[in-house]
Amino acid sequence: MDVAQRPEPISERPTARSASAAVAAVAPPSPAAAADPAVRTTGTVPGTVPAPAGHPGRAAQAGPPGPSSQSGGARPAGELADVGIQLLAPDGTRVSDPRFTALADHDLCREFYASMVLARRLDEEATALQRQGELVLWIPCRGQEAAQVGSAQAVGPRDFIFPSYREHAVAWHRGIPAAEVLRLLRGISHDGWDTHAHNMANYTIVLASQTLHAVGYGMGVLLDGAVGTGDPERDTAVLVYLGDGAMSQGDANEAFVWAASFGAPVVFLCQNNGWAISTPTSRQSPVRLSRRADGFGFPGLRVDGNDVLAMHAVTSWALAHARSGGGPVLIEASTYRMAPHTTSDDATRYQPADEVASWAARDPIERLRRMLARDVPAGWFDEVRTGADDAAADLRRACLALDPPPAATLFGHVSAEETPDQRAQREWFTAYRDSFL
Repeated sequence: MDVAQRPEPISERPTARSASAAVAAVAPPSPAAAADPAVRTTGTVPGTVPAPAGHPGRAAQAGPPGPSSQSGGARPAGELADVGIQLLAPDGTRVSDPRFTALADHDLCREFYASMVLARRLDEEATALQRQGELVLWIPCRGQEAAQVGSAQAVGPRDFIFPSYREHAVAWHRGIPAAEVLRLLRGISHDGWDTHAHNMANYTIVLASQTLHAVGYGMGVLLDGAVGTGDPERDTAVLVYLGDGAMSQGDANEAFVWAASFGAPVVFLCQNNGWAISTPTSRQSPVRLSRRADGFGFPGLRVDGNDVLAMHAVTSWALAHARSGGGPVLIEASTYRMAPHTTSDDATRYQPADEVASWAARDPIERLRRMLARDVPAGWFDEVRTGADDAAADLRRACLALDPPPAATLFGHVSAEETPDQRAQREWFTAYRDSFL
């Protein structure tokens, strides 16, 4: 893929790559797995959890119980040791898992790499633009590229995405022009892209509110009869992203209740990057976040969020499960934020240096590069980087060309029809502004 050009929209890619059909069939867990409380996860069918096609006899699982609540700031050592379902080790070697296999072929793995390199380079450029006063704020996604690119690739042409505010790699992988992601953070618009053109809602700044929006959309899909028909041209699922901090919000838990009660076709993807600003996950929850699903009665899976192959495979299964009428799924992507929470944050004040170094060794881009380097010419990696640099230069030019709209437009979309009070306010504001010209 020429990374100087934005990736084609998911809906235009070959449907075989989405692997929806490959994971549509499900099987119940084996009796041994169901009897083991360490691996059992309650499914939408009481007592069962569908396993991915091709992996009969073992339930999808969230991993062993998490450590007890920690009072310290650093992520517990167990968090590093148990990242969940993994198909690609940090050294670039393939890992066997009885529940899932990698669905991405060689060409798609190369596309994953190019998309992640592009996302990181654009993220770096946006950070620089903010430091130079061209953006009001920037929210880095460095380190979370695999969790976002792998999951975004699993989305089908009819599915709809609800992001939080850090899913830049998702947006760029789906073909949203890079500069449109910057509109809101340049302070010139209340939104960015055309949500209907990309089947992706705009960013939500208020923590976890997007989970309720996603469940509402999913319930609408149910009412439309677009779930469980067996028709790939009709069945629809919803993918919503949230962070580990949002998991502590009431809105998220209310969304879980509604999704479980109505069997809404929603996949909740929690990117657990270890820190809710400066609050560690261990202080928010005494158990793995994926196990929250147990209490609501739907499957919860913990995945290595720095493994793009595992993220793609697990999200593909979860979305197929939702589309088929199986109800909601929670995915906890165990990853790490290799940058500040936002450009107004100083992460060095709370992130331990040894923890950062441990996760740097698990870098998602370097991991895939090591795998590809076995049969991909070295020059190809240079071409990918050059293309990303060119795209970053294009982003800079496009950002600087984003001029603010006339100030009076802030009155234009307050209500469907302008009221007399709004008209008076607009006229006063216009006259006041003109008095300075």
